[in-house]
Amino acid sequence: MADDSRGGRRTKVERVMDQYGLEEWGERLEAEWIGDGTDRTSLRDLATEFNEAVLRAAVREAGGSALDTDVGSLYRTLTDDDASRSVAVRRRRELERAGVDVDAVESDFVTHQTIYSYLTNVRDASLPEEDTEDRIERKKETVQRLAGRTQVITESTLEELGNADEITDREYEVFVDVRTICGNCGADYGIAELLERGGCDCDAPDAA
Repeated sequence: MADDSRGGRRTKVERVMDQYGLEEWGERLEAEWIGDGTDRTSLRDLATEFNEAVLRAAVREAGGSALDTDVGSLYRTLTDDDASRSVAVRRRRELERAGVDVDAVESDFVTHQTIYSYLTNVRDASLPEEDTEDRIERKKETVQRLAGRTQVITESTLEELGNADEITDREYEVFVDVRTICGNCGADYGIAELLERGGCDCDAPDAA
């Protein structure tokens, strides 16, 4: 491991895994990033998964099993700039009352760049060659996940503001539709359709 090859110096990922008892995550991060014949996970998603595991371990260590039931939502509230400030403050206080040192836990969160450095420098991992079809499919899924996340955050924001009587409290339906318009012919596509088609098939020279 890294301790021998770098004279005892360890990466942040290694230190955090040791601190929170997440040693099995080294192999998991590598497997999910490379894919091992299955869908690969992006570095940003891996960082989110790892940080949620850190938060989950901290909550469990403090005995806060009730809070542990919704760690994903809790993590998003703590880290998302779009989250309501009042909600973020309330959740931080809940964690602190449960005995969690929120500032310390947040300082142990890692970035996707940190995950990349760990995987490539410590585990000597690298991505296999990928074909264009696989890459397009993964990018399409990434955009769709982001759109779904935007929808969830918007719905949560409307509910919170409605409960606080800051907007009229109604049952709002939220739709997030990512669309693209070709700069040559003006054709309108949903992002999934555009990627599946391989881009717009208009004749650019004639359109000019």
